[in-house]
Amino acid sequence: MFSITPSSRLRPSPYYEATLAEGVCAMTTYNLMLMPTSYGHPEEEYWRLINGVSMWDVAVQRQVQLQGPDAGRLAQMLAARDLSKCKIGQGKYVPLCNHSGVLLNDPILLKRSEECYWLSIADSNIWFWAEAIARERGLDVAVSEPDVSPLAVQGPKAEAVVAAIFGEWVRDLKYFWFRETAIDGIPVIVARSGWSKQGGFELYLMDGSKGTALWNIVKEAGQPYDIGPGNPNWCERVESGLVAYGGDTDGRTNPFEVRMGKYVDLHVPDDTIGIQALRRISAEGPTRHQLGVVLEGTEPARADFKWSDIEMDGKKIGDLTNCTWSFRMAKNIGFALVSVAARPGDKVVVRRRTVPIQGTLCELPFL
Repeated sequence: MFSITPSSRLRPSPYYEATLAEGVCAMTTYNLMLMPTSYGHPEEEYWRLINGVSMWDVAVQRQVQLQGPDAGRLAQMLAARDLSKCKIGQGKYVPLCNHSGVLLNDPILLKRSEECYWLSIADSNIWFWAEAIARERGLDVAVSEPDVSPLAVQGPKAEAVVAAIFGEWVRDLKYFWFRETAIDGIPVIVARSGWSKQGGFELYLMDGSKGTALWNIVKEAGQPYDIGPGNPNWCERVESGLVAYGGDTDGRTNPFEVRMGKYVDLHVPDDTIGIQALRRISAEGPTRHQLGVVLEGTEPARADFKWSDIEMDGKKIGDLTNCTWSFRMAKNIGFALVSVAARPGDKVVVRRRTVPIQGTLCELPFL
């Protein structure tokens, strides 16, 4: 075992003390913060998400706030998705790309007002990117990181728990829509969203001093539904085909390669960053695509720190970008970022730690 050395560069979340009390036993770093990854019972935590309700500290999902008269213009310059019809109280999944069309992040954009947008980001310094673009374009907009820390409530019973806290109106929220409210004087945004396919909500805490209080409110409301702590579940997200920016992407991945083409609107204004390159890639077609791969063997795979080569007919055709034991399929599965010449049904060899393992490519999601 090893410990993480405290550092002022590594921030704890507002829910840190609450997760310690729950028995968190493993964390990772994400956006210069600590994120819980296990409470010691991975299979129990998995089935809790699949069948019941789980609560997650995802304060690492930081917000990049765009505020000012040109906030909407900046949001559209950053996002390769048409935001012209986005309404106040609506969120959208958006690809952010560089000038070459390479994916930089895949946040949820939340439109709080005509002059205030949030980008709820994956792991990367989008704050700096947005600030640089705003200054380079001479826009009247302030870019900042507000005091906002999401707490996720996920699983088929999540709606009942959140409705018990805030009221029946939450049942009418559409996917990615949100509403500002408060509970016991704690300001939050309630959004129907979350990094799982099991359904749920994210509670955007807007006062970091109230983390333990909000955690306990959710925990108490969830007791009739056997709520328990969890985390963005690796197994469920792979089974469900959810992309992890930075894990399933590299320094040249474009949105079309990782099944995000439907979120790219080629008709957005010409000053949208990367749109010229994305139009060209769309016309020519990407050289890689993302498929699933089912590996042979009955022993659960260990986690790895790097991608593994995928070969077909003795030649490398791409990489295995993640791998996990699927509790529902009772197989090792993962994502393959491979040449477009490879198709579902093809037999491949995956070299994990140089050991060759037979596998079969398939469509995503697995379940």
